[in-house]
Amino acid sequence: MADVIKQLPDFVSNQIAAGEVVNRPSSVVKELVENAVDAGGTNITVNFKNGGKDLIQVVDNGCGMSVIDARLAFDKHATSKISSVDDIYSLSSLGFRGEALASIASIAEVELKSRRDDSEVGTQVEINGGKFVNQSVISCAVGSQFSITNLFYNVPARKRFLDKSTKEAGYIHTEFNRVALCHPEIEFSLYDNDALVLKLPIGTLKQRIVGVVGKTMTTKLLEVDARTTLGSVKGYIGRPSSAKKSNRDQYLFVNGRYFKSPYFHKAILTAYEKLIAPTYQPSYFIYIDIEPDKIDVNVHPQKIEVKFDDGAALWQIISAAVRESIAKSGQAPQMDFDMDTSLDIPVLKVRDDKVLREPIIKSNPEFNPFDCYSGASVPRSISESGKGMLRSQFEGKFYNDEFEEVDQDEYFDSSTDRAIESYNEATHSAFEDDTNDDANGGANEGASDVVSYESSLMEFIDGEEDTQIKVEFKEQPKTEIKDILSIGKRYIATVIDGNLSLIDTCRAYETILYYRYLKIVGSGSSVTQQLLFPECMVLSADDYQLMKQCISDFNTIGFDISFKDEYTIDIGGVPAEFSEIPTQELLYDLLDGMRDDVTSVDDVRREHLANVISKVGSAAYRRGGVRKCDLTQLIEELMITPNPSFTQSGLPIMTTLSPEEIGAKFNK
Repeated sequence: MADVIKQLPDFVSNQIAAGEVVNRPSSVVKELVENAVDAGGTNITVNFKNGGKDLIQVVDNGCGMSVIDARLAFDKHATSKISSVDDIYSLSSLGFRGEALASIASIAEVELKSRRDDSEVGTQVEINGGKFVNQSVISCAVGSQFSITNLFYNVPARKRFLDKSTKEAGYIHTEFNRVALCHPEIEFSLYDNDALVLKLPIGTLKQRIVGVVGKTMTTKLLEVDARTTLGSVKGYIGRPSSAKKSNRDQYLFVNGRYFKSPYFHKAILTAYEKLIAPTYQPSYFIYIDIEPDKIDVNVHPQKIEVKFDDGAALWQIISAAVRESIAKSGQAPQMDFDMDTSLDIPVLKVRDDKVLREPIIKSNPEFNPFDCYSGASVPRSISESGKGMLRSQFEGKFYNDEFEEVDQDEYFDSSTDRAIESYNEATHSAFEDDTNDDANGGANEGASDVVSYESSLMEFIDGEEDTQIKVEFKEQPKTEIKDILSIGKRYIATVIDGNLSLIDTCRAYETILYYRYLKIVGSGSSVTQQLLFPECMVLSADDYQLMKQCISDFNTIGFDISFKDEYTIDIGGVPAEFSEIPTQELLYDLLDGMRDDVTSVDDVRREHLANVISKVGSAAYRRGGVRKCDLTQLIEELMITPNPSFTQSGLPIMTTLSPEEIGAKFNK
């Protein structure tokens, strides 16, 4: 039998490695920017087009590469970071495997321009799809300039399943921020389609954090600083009052490297216990410095997972450091057991042995402010327009037109007969007037027939044929709602059309908002509540770009927003439906929802926007941020929606039990 095991060619193995190292344009940005940091660059610029699919440029002023290094850099496992196995356990650089450039070059068209400080000219290397094309001498600045074009051009399956450009751009922003947050000593610039998006000058760690997440965090940060024999934990955390439902500003770094750890995330949340709602998340920027031989970063292909020798001890240090920072700021309640907590209640002193008595309040218990005859004499006459049977609450008796006392049954019988007689006379008079007008050539001239109101028929005349089609008009039966009982703060029980129904009011309100705003977005008939004093709001770079993309949607649903300089917007009005919610909180919640998907298909976009609004409104309704509407009105609006039993996401709204089903539960 012939041998079946073969050695894969380099370009095939590089494409396989690219599937792990480079899974989207943001991975390319991450690898190239980390290489620029390792090269000692103090000014790094990133530019991308079409979400990184067409072009990614990374320029740095680092040490640069020689002619030979520039060519060898694209070979597999070629690196200047380590030289032996022992170096893996004492890493001081971000990269060390030597796979990134080889993987990128195998799935894109790559051009590198680089020059060392001791060289008068630089070198240019071109590689397409893992194949060397050309290397030549060129004049360029000190450092390296990478240009990646046509990413995944030879892997169509990978390129086909990339997200749309706006979402890929968001991933690039995220990777860029992660590297920039860890190196405030380096100046970073980010361009999207040659337009400056974010510029971060050299500064302190706090200035870098504020530059990335926005100026609103300036007064919301608390410093963390703990030093132990195991390592040090420093950085900043957000005040409990700045916690959000979906917080993206959560970063963990170890030895200058970003990593993810649900384990340490839990340690931070433990320090915020009972200070924020369980569904809210705090902001944090935690930097851990520890001996390199105490961690292992060679776990994940993208190096975002790190193993620690003594993770349990570090967990305690992080939790204690965060808790201490919160306590120092006065955000956490403190108990002083030495303080005298007894109450000093003053005693009223009475002079000359006088007895103080409570004043007597005189009132008429039978007075009714809504009854014009209550507590007053009965009028002697009634005008012609007000003639009829009157019911007075004066001494609980009933009177006729002459104000003679009558029996209660006689009063209601007489009232009903009089009302029916008056209605018949008015209806008969109306028909006689219409008939006389027709006979005399009045306003109704030309009408072929006079339709009686009692027939409940309407005429429709076809313009093409001289025929009449009579369509019976049937009024939709109104839902009968009786006996509404509140169960807790969220649920109600009621009888709808004879059946017992249990309703989740929060989900009911969410469904009502969804269909209401689905119509508003489609017709543009929103109602704006103008603010007495417009609010100025500073956004982060990502939120500002997202706001620019979605400004038409926000205006459609009732916002009045105008842009200013330096990531600042003015809010002049909000949707009338949410005028009671704090403006900035409402805007952040909507931005978080819109961040998930920004599609260009009109129908899908309207549904997504209505879905985001309904979820934000439901959350505000749940925590009391929206005025609770009348429960009967809530049920009536729910019942006229297309699907009153389930939300648009498939969650149940109400459950119904018929009398037969209830009887079956009692074995009737």
